Amino acid sequence: MKKLYLLILCTLFSLSASSIETVDYTQGLSVWFDTPNNLDGQAIWLRASGTGANPDKAWESRSLPIGNGSLGANIMGSISAERITLNEKTLWKGGPNTAKGAEYYWDVNKQSAGVLKEIRQAFLDGDSQKAGYLTQENFNGLGAYEEKDETPFRFGAFTTMGELYVETGLSKINMSNYRRILSLDSAMAVVQFDKDGIRYQRKYFISYPDSVMVMKFTADKGGKQNLVLSYCPNNEAKSHLEADGNDGLVYTGVLNNNGMKFAFRIKAIHKGGTLKAENDRIIVKDADEVVFLLTADTDYKMNFAPDFKDPKAYVGNDPSQTTLAMMDNALKKGYDELYRNHEADYTALFNRVRFEINLEIGTPNLPTYKRLANYKKGVPDYQLEQLYYQFGRYLLIASSRPGNMPANLQGLWHNNTDGPWRVDYHNNINIQMNYWPACPTNLSECTWPLIDFIRSLVKPGEKTAQAYFNARGWTASISANIFGFTAPLSSKSMAWNLNPTAGPWLATHIWEYYDYTRDTKFLKEIGYDLIKSSAQFAVDHLWHKPDGTYTAAPSTSPEHGPVDEGVTFAHAVVREILLDAIQASKVLGTDAKERKQWENVLAKLVPYRIGRYGQLLEWSTDIDDPKDEHRHVNHLFGLHPGHTISPVTTPELAQAARVVLEHRGDGATGWSMGWKLNQWARLQDGNHAYKLYGNLLKNGTLDNLWDTHAPFQIDGNFGGTAGITEMLLQSHMGFIQLLPALPDAWASGSISGICAKGNFEVSISWKEGQLEKAIIHSKSGIPCNVRYGDKTLKFKTVKGKKYEITLKGDRLTVL
Repeated sequence: MKKLYLLILCTLFSLSASSIETVDYTQGLSVWFDTPNNLDGQAIWLRASGTGANPDKAWESRSLPIGNGSLGANIMGSISAERITLNEKTLWKGGPNTAKGAEYYWDVNKQSAGVLKEIRQAFLDGDSQKAGYLTQENFNGLGAYEEKDETPFRFGAFTTMGELYVETGLSKINMSNYRRILSLDSAMAVVQFDKDGIRYQRKYFISYPDSVMVMKFTADKGGKQNLVLSYCPNNEAKSHLEADGNDGLVYTGVLNNNGMKFAFRIKAIHKGGTLKAENDRIIVKDADEVVFLLTADTDYKMNFAPDFKDPKAYVGNDPSQTTLAMMDNALKKGYDELYRNHEADYTALFNRVRFEINLEIGTPNLPTYKRLANYKKGVPDYQLEQLYYQFGRYLLIASSRPGNMPANLQGLWHNNTDGPWRVDYHNNINIQMNYWPACPTNLSECTWPLIDFIRSLVKPGEKTAQAYFNARGWTASISANIFGFTAPLSSKSMAWNLNPTAGPWLATHIWEYYDYTRDTKFLKEIGYDLIKSSAQFAVDHLWHKPDGTYTAAPSTSPEHGPVDEGVTFAHAVVREILLDAIQASKVLGTDAKERKQWENVLAKLVPYRIGRYGQLLEWSTDIDDPKDEHRHVNHLFGLHPGHTISPVTTPELAQAARVVLEHRGDGATGWSMGWKLNQWARLQDGNHAYKLYGNLLKNGTLDNLWDTHAPFQIDGNFGGTAGITEMLLQSHMGFIQLLPALPDAWASGSISGICAKGNFEVSISWKEGQLEKAIIHSKSGIPCNVRYGDKTLKFKTVKGKKYEITLKGDRLTVL
């Protein structure tokens, strides 16, 4: 009896000490590793410029990213000490609060509109050299792009919030069964391993509804948590770290460059053992379980109408107070409720889309990096292809949520005080590509940070439009920051620095959001003014030539080629924004007179032209080189992301676009392969699109599935996810096209919950390469036009009703 009593006590103690779940997080949709990272990258602060490589290779290719749109972290999963890099997306150097103040910051636009006449006359005279020289001297700006070239640094850079370390007192000796896992199903990172017969586990998630990062350290035996938490700050800030009671720390900092305040708080909750905060550390001894809560914020304030004389135009609330409120809320709820809130919020977005291909082929029991290595050797792994698709959706949810800035060049994750291209907002494809999958993959809410970002550019962009083109409306240039920077940079390299249609390209996303959601209230109250003013700029910046045509002079094909009197890219963007403005004005029944002007300019815009190789011309003259494999394919904008070139409506132009892609080849940087994937899908060549998808995985993807330029750059992830959606569903030509670019390799499969323009939600299944059925959910009740191959079907819909589309004989039918 005594032995039985002792057995019961031991069992009860074991149950109370253990909170480790038996869930195998490597199953389902997971990115995972079977070996721990070391600490070699600890506290490396890179002061890189341009495309400087990241020396912290483990962080770049083997860390696991988590985030809630504003707060981000990377989990490294070392044994002796957990290393976590921290980011708050608005922690930026630069802006009007730099040392010389607001007037210095905003004094970046050159007053160059008066030179346009001379530049255009040079084009008429056939003197392109003079036109190029005048452009490079006058159509750059005054703000430098690198800190070494300007003091104080106006443009600034996204910077790190520092690193967190949790020493565990453990070593790798006798360690086994190691797993570091990112579960896409739950947006949770897990580190677990066995050591000396004990299972250790750490869980990490960042909650959007509660604005808190949560870290939970447990073991399946009591008293095994002996932890020391410490912090390594950003070394470009004045900082102060102090205890927050006996169970926490509060860190407050001020960036040296612009005085931006930031703060984060940590609180620890323990079961068993002891805990105390002292000497800038949290020390835990002999605990059964420890939960760390972390909140972080800056004093940045989004501003849609900044006072250009106010150095504090982007300064808002005290982050020490906002983080305190977040922490008080989190402490009241505790771990279980925080996780339930996080899971409910995340899965409500992520679970909208399911994707399956050839289910019997894949190797989910292998770590992701080994699967990727096998894939590079030609081993089929369709489940890896599915995983990459959903990883893109995960990254967008984690890096872009309403109320904050949009995903940047690295989404949200950055481990340096400075980084490649300032980790900024590149407006010549990169930020746009970040949002290509948002609406099609049923994440329209994630577009709101981009919409707010565009709104923040309008007032500064009006000054840029007037200074360089004496134009109405607004525009932006190649690079932007969180402080409304819209001017060109100081470089005289016009190949990349001249891009006046970057603003109109951004504005096309406003119509895109409306077209998917059919939210007329949004269009009327927010969207239309952004579109209209962008269309006004597009019209005014054009050159009305003596022959009556309109052309973009001067212009360049971004990052490629000379100054020109009218590149195809610029004209394609102008077409797109004018078509959007025309449609928007019709929807709202407004601006009929201005609409006629847009239609007139559109009719007289220099048309697409085909060159001597059968290619779509990139410039105004036929100087294309068929051996040129440049990464940018700007002149195919009308094919994708635009909609003015299509094999259905403009087959000759589509063939010319195909020639361009054949010339450019199937390689390039990660994001470029992502763009080409979308373009081949738009050409409805599924096998070639699939080849680009394979190349993206093989040659543009790191071990943790992050995209690489190189270095790490997140847009390729988003481009890849968007491209897969384009292979299975297209709706940009006014009809829903089912399986327009289905590759032979994907013989059977299904996708559910993706979206088509017109506010339709679509699910598709197929077998042996043929449509099995599609379910179309009409959310706005407008007529539906469906196409599959050469078969078409039109029918009226009722709002909220679902319709089943099947193939019977040689025709489509609807139930």
